[in-house]
Amino acid sequence: MNALILERDTILLAFWMTVRLTAVSTVGSLVLGTLLAAMRVSPLSVLRTAAGGYVTVARNTPLTLVLLFTGLGVGANLGVELSDDINVNNFWLAVIGLTAYTSAFVCEALRSGINTVPVGQAEAARSIGLTFQQTLRLIILPQAFRAVVVPLGSILIALTKNTTIALVVGVAEASVRMREMIEVYGDQVIQIFFGFAAGFVLLCLPTGLFFGWLSRRLAVAR
Repeated sequence: MNALILERDTILLAFWMTVRLTAVSTVGSLVLGTLLAAMRVSPLSVLRTAAGGYVTVARNTPLTLVLLFTGLGVGANLGVELSDDINVNNFWLAVIGLTAYTSAFVCEALRSGINTVPVGQAEAARSIGLTFQQTLRLIILPQAFRAVVVPLGSILIALTKNTTIALVVGVAEASVRMREMIEVYGDQVIQIFFGFAAGFVLLCLPTGLFFGWLSRRLAVAR
């Protein structure tokens, strides 16, 4: 009998884990990435240098090494426990690694969006007495987000696919289940591979279409 049918519940749970990893890491990456972007355009050179250094290191470090650091370095060597349940603990360690990595790309996307905002708007905001934080929050970032909807969508799609590397932390997401099924059902490798590939397409394709629609909807008129 077809392995995909026999293991349907297991496959659904595996993709549910992928969705959870993506959703939680997306929120964390947007928050940290926005903070880093604000630091990169800050008038304080120490903040710009710190954020620039972080982004440079994170973008040029393989995600596998980042997750190994959070799993083995933070989890095993430093003994950081975020939950008594080892599965929940591994989940959060994977989220930390994915967030730390993806936030660097969110930061750079947002910084490019900030650069599209006319300088005159920031100068006008300062002329009426707004602080840097108020100008960033009320004037700059809303327009920057609207300008980079498509790049942010691409980053989210990449994050969804990057969750497959969470196996190095011990998180049983979709790719782990695929490997286990291939080991058990060795005569159905092609069906299993295309079944899981279709699952990832179903996750990523609607995301791309949604962000494409959102970009047209929120396009900034110049």
